[in-house]
Amino acid sequence: MAKTTAADSRRGVEPYDALLLVSFGGPEGPGDVLPFLHNVTRGRGVPPRRLAEVAEHYAAFGGRSPINDQCRALLAAVRAELRSAGLELPVYWGNRNWDPYLAATLSVMADDGIRRAACLLTSAYSSYSGCRQYREDLFAAAEQVPGAPRLDRLRHYFNHPGFVAAFAATTLAALETLPAPGRPTAQLVFVTHSIPETMNLASGRTGSRPGGAYLRQHLDSAAAVAASVAGSVGRRDWTLAFCSRSGPASVAWLGPDINDHLRALAAAGTTAVVVVPLGFVSDHMEVLFDLDTEAAQTARDLDLAFARAATPGTDPRFVAMVRQLLAERAAAERGNGLVDRPSAGRLPPSWDRCPAGCCANERDPGCPALGGEDSPVREPTR
Repeated sequence: MAKTTAADSRRGVEPYDALLLVSFGGPEGPGDVLPFLHNVTRGRGVPPRRLAEVAEHYAAFGGRSPINDQCRALLAAVRAELRSAGLELPVYWGNRNWDPYLAATLSVMADDGIRRAACLLTSAYSSYSGCRQYREDLFAAAEQVPGAPRLDRLRHYFNHPGFVAAFAATTLAALETLPAPGRPTAQLVFVTHSIPETMNLASGRTGSRPGGAYLRQHLDSAAAVAASVAGSVGRRDWTLAFCSRSGPASVAWLGPDINDHLRALAAAGTTAVVVVPLGFVSDHMEVLFDLDTEAAQTARDLDLAFARAATPGTDPRFVAMVRQLLAERAAAERGNGLVDRPSAGRLPPSWDRCPAGCCANERDPGCPALGGEDSPVREPTR
């Protein structure tokens, strides 16, 4: 029997010799909280009083965020998924705002001889904060590391069937937890992180393409999840709301706020809701505090039956999606002709490389970012 080589074990994902999970990061102890918040808000002029207020949110959960543990779980699940497909591909993990920082991870990858890696962002949608800022940080980290590998961002997956199916399954499970009388008329309330309206208008915008991709993609994903749920339990009314606004009152952000929205639904006669955190891939702080704590309390105050759907986390459909996106991009990079790009909903699958000027950085328009048509290409230096 012929001996299996490293090249054999990576056949189907060439030219990539690694996968990099790129996440936001979070504090892992009380002493980390304020330094972490300073990292996140640096240059944005957020007053110390607001940082102290947010720090209290973490204090209610032991002074730590669950996001790093959730990344570790996803990392293990993706590694197992790749092994089950016969792919012995190393999988790394780096954060924008806390350990393990991206530059440190890229240094390890360089030492390991990695030359080209595909990057999965734990953010499914187009926007400056959800895509381009990650790409800028990847560029900055790679510039710090001699011999850093070339990095390619995998496409936005808001409408990938694996993402949609995972949310449809958790939504159905949440519906089952509502009191029986409220289930037939329960409304679905999809929730995502609010962003400034100007950021939404810049998302996906190029010289010939209109912006608004952030909102448009969420609406498309929500419609796809709702349609899947309807196929099992019948049609449900659904809406989109927002959480985690952090800007000054003078700046317009996307709304309605989830708490205001629950009040409006209750006033209109709604008696039960399932809140679906469509903008998040794991149950981190925005979900635990903004939804499970604040929104749940608002629902209790309104005598509104409330259930919260789980995020994809390590759902097998979501984990399989990661492998599929990797294989899809690898085939495209090899020039394999027509590449299968599955999608749900009405919008087409997103682009591999962001168009020039997409999701512009309003504070620093010239800030370089990887993974775009206007990005400098970083070939490995070894």
